[in-house]
Amino acid sequence: MNLLIDESVDRQIVEKLRRDGHNVVYVSDMDPGISDDVVLSTANSMRALLVTADKDFGELVFRRQQINAGVLLIRLAGLPPQSKAELVAVAVRDHPDELPGAFSALSPGMIRIRNQP
Repeated sequence: MNLLIDESVDRQIVEKLRRDGHNVVYVSDMDPGISDDVVLSTANSMRALLVTADKDFGELVFRRQQINAGVLLIRLAGLPPQSKAELVAVAVRDHPDELPGAFSALSPGMIRIRNQP
């Protein structure tokens, strides 16, 4: 799966997803500090699922109705980075057809996948 990982995400998650064979671009390696609009636009041009811990993307997607290729919001605060990496990897592995084009939120023990209008 093509993934664009926002700089708000732990590097351990990026490394785990790469080891699992996904095509991963990490904003921190590419152009740190770019705006959320540019991050979302880049994900769209790559046709990549955006993985982020930044809740502001919900506003861009729902309030401003910006079209996107899919967003996975990770809400795993307080967990060790390795645990976060494993949970994200399982979500991506188990939902490859549902995540693209949807706005999804991953919390400990739960994933909510919301198709966009």
